[in-house]
Parts: sequence; structure tokens; C-alpha cells
Amino acid sequence: MAYIKNLFDRNFLEYASYVIKDRAIPDLEDGLKPVQRRILHSLFEMDDGKFHKVANVTGHCMKYHPHGEASINPALVVLANKELFIDRQGNFGNLYTGDEASAPRYIECRVTPLAKDIFYNPKLTEWADSYDGRNREPLLFPAKIPVVLVMGVEGIAVGMSTKILPHNVIEVLEAEIACLTGKKFELYPDFPTGGYVDISEYSGGNGKALVRAKLDTSDPKRILITELPFGSTTESIINSIDAAARAGRIKIQGINDFTTDKVEIEIKLARGVYAQETIDALFAFTECEQSISVNLLVIKNGLPVVMTVDEIIKFHAKQLVKILTKELELEKKELLDKLHLRTLERIFIEERIYKNIEKMKTAKGVQDAVVAGFKPFMKEVGPRGISEDDVEHLLRIPIRRISLYDINKARDEMEQIEARIKEINAHLKSIVAYSVSYLKGIITIIKANEEIGRGARKTQVGLFDKVVAKEVVKRDVELKYDAKTGYLGTNVSGVKYAEVSPFDRILTIRKNGMYTVTDLPEKIFVGADAWWIGAADKDELAKTVFTVIFKEKETGFPCIKRCVIEGWIINKDYFLVPDGAQVLHIDTRPKFSFTIFYVSKPRLKVLSENFKAQDYNVRGLKAGGIRLSAKEAEKAECKS
Repeated sequence: MAYIKNLFDRNFLEYASYVIKDRAIPDLEDGLKPVQRRILHSLFEMDDGKFHKVANVTGHCMKYHPHGEASINPALVVLANKELFIDRQGNFGNLYTGDEASAPRYIECRVTPLAKDIFYNPKLTEWADSYDGRNREPLLFPAKIPVVLVMGVEGIAVGMSTKILPHNVIEVLEAEIACLTGKKFELYPDFPTGGYVDISEYSGGNGKALVRAKLDTSDPKRILITELPFGSTTESIINSIDAAARAGRIKIQGINDFTTDKVEIEIKLARGVYAQETIDALFAFTECEQSISVNLLVIKNGLPVVMTVDEIIKFHAKQLVKILTKELELEKKELLDKLHLRTLERIFIEERIYKNIEKMKTAKGVQDAVVAGFKPFMKEVGPRGISEDDVEHLLRIPIRRISLYDINKARDEMEQIEARIKEINAHLKSIVAYSVSYLKGIITIIKANEEIGRGARKTQVGLFDKVVAKEVVKRDVELKYDAKTGYLGTNVSGVKYAEVSPFDRILTIRKNGMYTVTDLPEKIFVGADAWWIGAADKDELAKTVFTVIFKEKETGFPCIKRCVIEGWIINKDYFLVPDGAQVLHIDTRPKFSFTIFYVSKPRLKVLSENFKAQDYNVRGLKAGGIRLSAKEAEKAECKS
């Protein structure tokens, strides 16, 4: 048994780790989940400037992703609809209506130049074997921008989840520039569907964000929804409005959806209802307003970590400097190698060193002749000297190229290489300034490219006045009570006791002093001649003092108890008086007088006595009553 338990524990931990790191949670460095990374890798490999059928891209990606097309196709569509890294052709679905994309065999895509610039550098990418060992795939792309903030992501793993809201790509880049230059920055979500967002509880990517639709109320008899809150579609918005209308929470005449490439949902209001008085109800009872819980969880150095937006910007600012430094150093090394070879080629051809090998009969003799021919020119060759590989390179130069060698052209090329090396050295000395100029260049590209739809901010940031559903809904539901049968509810053929809302909870104090809080009932039994029935509003009840006059079970002596009902559990019974006591009167007035009438007995001269409720202190719910006298009470009467 111990072996089996250990086996299950080990397998579960391996599975949990796999789901967290290799399925659901994005990596901080490139902001991608594994399936997204493999899709981009496939597009980079297939890239020839032309569009590819999504079905072909999916098939190619299956070489790297072991979970099949069911996970690849939706991920590709979502990635393409971000409008940054993949060009689309065909029906990729409608972000506003929620319509699905066409079948993969009908739609086409290709990688964008921006994606190549940000992700693609095979020489700086770490590689690993694919799941079947037949191919190589990137562990992480050397991403130059915080992609995880630009795209946003949602994922559920074992024991943890992530919910990162998308941000405006230009604002993200500007925040990164501010970070590099030591300036303060603020970054807030921006959604492709527009709308409004309240970031008062956003807490740097952790906490909550309140989102709202954009409403046009210029016509008092209709409301137009022109922008959607994040996470909603026109279909879900319309369904929520229909549900609210059927529940009687809003009064409408009809809904029309005219959405095409822009959102336009028309809500026609009922007779006597106007736009301004309906707005709060739409926010309270429909998807026009939603609260989104966010959790900025990413994989950092192989471990799940909760971070903030500011921390991610600072991390990527440092990462950008490192990546650009490596790229410049790599380019410089390649240029130095190229300059060295061009120098050797020039000397080899100009000084006719190749003539020295004509008389040689062995391979070693040929190599020695080439090396010997360069001895007078070693100052020009430089400290690197001539290696065996350099000799082999020179010997592979074809005769045609030697005969057509253009000295001036070769010198111009070498001068260009030297100029570029000087430029790289200058960039390396001021790498931060170079990083800032790189980011500004990306911003310029995004602003100039109309196909990239995430340039201008779409979501307006602001603070909302919170709409409380209980305050918005009208108290127009009749609560009826039949004192004879003891039934209470909205579906009772009794006398109207009060007008309440569907959200109200009802406090009932029964004849025996027991009280219960319930949701608004259709029909329940509370007993005949209940003492008190009303809405269980905690704020109001906290200000209400209940005065209970009762007589003890054993002695019949009168007692008074004054208390406040502050808390309860729904549908649980509580007692205001001791078990078996008889309630004579319950009152909620802060001040009033009452008379206790005593049972007539021999030698009892005083048969009644007056009291003032305000003369007795308010005590806790569990406290016993205060005895008013040592005489058996018959009844109590209160004065107005």
C-alpha cells in the first residue's frame, strides 16, 4: 500500500507540474504558453511571405505539440485575433458577437514582420528535442517586449490559475521606455472590445477590475450599447438583458442587434420608462457591468510566481538590454569574421599568392605556400593570423571569381563593414539609449500599420459610482400575510403587509418570540398573529431596538428585554425570550410607555403598573430579560 501511495503521489506531482509549466501558465520571458510558442515556431519555419492554410499550419505544429489539433486550432485563432503577430485571411470569427472561426481548411494566416522582429533569433534561442525526439523546438523565445501584458491570458492549472488582462501595446512600450530612462509610469488594461474600466481595485494586475459597456442615451426612449465590457459578447449581453426583463428588474419593449464590424445593440424601452432611469438597472442586473478578478501568475525561472505589472515592466526592460547586447555582440563577431576573410581574400588575389601553389604537388605543400605568401602582409592580416580554416576558405575560391575580382568593390564592402562595427561599438557603449530607440521604432511601426488594430487605446479608464442592486430595484412586490392561517408570501391570498423587492430578505418574529430570516417567500407558514414582519436590512436593523415584554414560564412575572438583531443565518430559528416564556408585546419605538396588568389575587391591592421602555438599557441578544415586578402578569397594554 505504501508503494502504491508513493506512486500516486509522485505521478500526481509530475502531472501537476506538467500542467502548470507546459500547458496553462505563460512564461514571463516570452509571454507565451507552450502551444502558442509552437504555433509561432511553425509559422517561422513555414514562412515564405505567402499565406498558409491554417490546417497546414496545424499539421506542421503537431510535430511539436503532442495534444493534437483540438488544442492547436483554437489557440491559433485566439493568437491571430490579437492582431499583432499573425496576419489573417478569411473568417477568424467575430470578437463582438462570439461567432466561431471558419474551418481550418478555409482560413489562412502568416507570421507578421513584427513577430519576427520581437521573437525570432535562432542564434540566441535555446532549443530542445520535441516530444518524439525527431525535431528541435524553442524552449523560450528571446522576446523583446512584455508580451504577457500586451496579449493578456487566462489559464487554469492544478491548484492555481492565472487571469492577466490585456494592455495597450503602445502604452506598454512607453512604460518600458519610462522604466529604462528612470521615469515613473502607470499602466492600465485596454480591451479590444472597448468599454470602460474602473481600476480602483486593480492593484497592479492583482485584485479586481470593474468593466462596463458604453451606452448611448441621447434618445430618452432607447439605449444603444456601442462598446462591450471585456469578456462579453453581443449574444451574452442580450441574453442577460432578456433575463433581467423576464424577472421584472428592467422594463423594455424589445432588443435589436445591428452589430457588424461595430457594436450596436438597440434597447427599446417600455412606455413610461426613460433611458436615464434604466441605466443603473442595466449595470446592476445585466452583463453591462461586470467585476473581473485578476491574478497575474506567470512562470519565472521554471516556477509559478505572482507578480505585478510594474515588476514585469522592470524585468523586461532589463531583458531587452540583455537581448540587444547579445544581438549586437553576435553581429559584431560575425562582421569581424567577415572582415578578416575579406582582408585575406584581397591580399590573396591582389598579391597573386595563388600563383605560389601552382608548382606544389602535395596538399601540405599547397597550405605551406599559402601561409608563406602571407608573411609579408601579416600587419594587414592582424593579430588573428591565418588558421587552417582560413587557408581552406581561400583555396575554395573559384577561378572565375579571382579573374573577375573588383578591388574597388571589395574595398567599399570592407569600409562598410568597418563603419558598421564602429556603429555597433557606439551602441554597446550607450546600450540603454539604443534600447529606447529600438522601442520607439516599434511604436512607429505599430502606429503606421493600420492592420495592427491595437494601436490607439480603446477602453476608457475611470472611476464608477458603484451600483447596488438593492438600491436600484423598485420595491413593488406585494408581501401578503394571512393572520388567521399564518401563511406569509407573495403568493398568499391575504392582506398586503408590505411592498418589497425581489432582493429583500424577510425577518419574521412569531407569536412565541422566535425569529427567522428568509429569502422573499412565495408561501411559507410563520404562524397566526405574528408580532413583526419586515425587510431584513442589516443597516436598518442595526439602528432598530426591539423591546420585548414577556412573562416568565414558571412564575408569570413580567420582564422586559431590549436588544438589536444584528446577525443571522438564513432559515435558522432564533429566540428572543427564554424557552416557554409568553410574549405580551413587541415594539420598535425608541420611547413609549406601557402598562402591566396583574392577575387578581387576595390581598393584592395594585392590579396595574405603568413603565417606560426607555428606562431600561439595551442588552445583547443572548441576555435574559429584566424583571419588572414580582407579581403574576396577565397582559400588557402600550400607550401611543
